[in-house]
Amino acid sequence: MSSEGSFERVRVLILEDNNHMSTILRKVLQGFGIRQIYETRDAADAFEAMRNHNPDLALVDYMLGDVDGLEFTQLVRTASDSPNKYLPIVMVSGHTDRSRVMEAIAAGVNEYLAKPVRPIDVYNRLVALIERPRRFVKAPTYFGPDRRRRQDPRYTGPWRRATDKQNMSKDDDVDFG
Repeated sequence: MSSEGSFERVRVLILEDNNHMSTILRKVLQGFGIRQIYETRDAADAFEAMRNHNPDLALVDYMLGDVDGLEFTQLVRTASDSPNKYLPIVMVSGHTDRSRVMEAIAAGVNEYLAKPVRPIDVYNRLVALIERPRRFVKAPTYFGPDRRRRQDPRYTGPWRRATDKQNMSKDDDVDFG
């Protein structure tokens, strides 16, 4: 789907424990023509919604109750019973300091969206997920979308960092493509 296309067939899961914020996200998505929106308040309900509705993407709050957005993302990516390890996840948070963003990226989110949300920013994240999806990487300590935003033309090997190669055994299953 291109950005000129319609979003009407896109299914979105919202994992947000604040009713007001969930309503704002729903209204913004509806403004883009999205009609299949599944709102949940906690990780267990979100997993159930993933099983029942097979969403195309999820908007996940960083700060939740028992299981926060980071833990939820890690469960989606690594749990043996995950309904979809490849689900595109946009972390939504009022915490925009570099350390929080880096934690979210390390957990396996595809995009990060700062609160208060602006419709144009939500739209841009949706378009990025659809038009520029990132390949998934499986490494010893990470599974998720490739964290590199650009390709470095000077990089010539399969290992991103020299320490990655040192920490790997020859039997580790790694897919860098």
